Amino acid sequence: MTLKGYLIAGLLIWLPLAITLWVLNLIIGSLDQTLTLLPAEWRPEQLFGMHIPGLGVVFAVLVVMGTGMLAANVLGRRLVEFWHGLLSRTPVVNSIYNSVKQVSDTLLSDSGNAFKNALLVRWPHQNAWTVAFQTGTPAQEILRHAENGEELVSVYVPTTPNPTSGYFIVVPRSDTRELNMSVDEALKYVISMGVVVPNPPPQAQRPRLNDEHNRQG
Repeated sequence: MTLKGYLIAGLLIWLPLAITLWVLNLIIGSLDQTLTLLPAEWRPEQLFGMHIPGLGVVFAVLVVMGTGMLAANVLGRRLVEFWHGLLSRTPVVNSIYNSVKQVSDTLLSDSGNAFKNALLVRWPHQNAWTVAFQTGTPAQEILRHAENGEELVSVYVPTTPNPTSGYFIVVPRSDTRELNMSVDEALKYVISMGVVVPNPPPQAQRPRLNDEHNRQG
């Protein structure tokens, strides 16, 4: 093996590890800032005489879990409703809060419509295909403009390698093909720029929708 080969082999080992450690350090460092919510005498620096990385993660998890437990009882639900009503009636704040709440409810709720299926869609033109995700049914006003009553679907097209940004498009069902892979597998496929090829689950475990269109493709 040449020196270039050794260099590439070393990068393949250290680069994923370095990026993983950098991301973990960023997350832990950010969550450690939640400890500033505690009184000064309760902080680790005062109790233990030193900064202990990661305690902010534990504190943040406990706060989130505690909030969820509180919201599960009658008194907690009333407090949440009061807080929600207060923020919803506050000028400027209400538009931001309501928008974020609607998105988070859709993404995190068990009954939400976010990322139903992994799809292939024609994008950015009719002769190209890309991985996308079905997000739900288009609004009635959009469906009203469908040509010849054609079925439309709402689709999110993520960018690579950062899937948190992308494009929301409405396309005819005929321009989509459902993939025989889970949403998580499709996300990994997008993030890796097609390098990490997922192993599809057995056909019986994930029935394909719109079989007629898939056969035509």
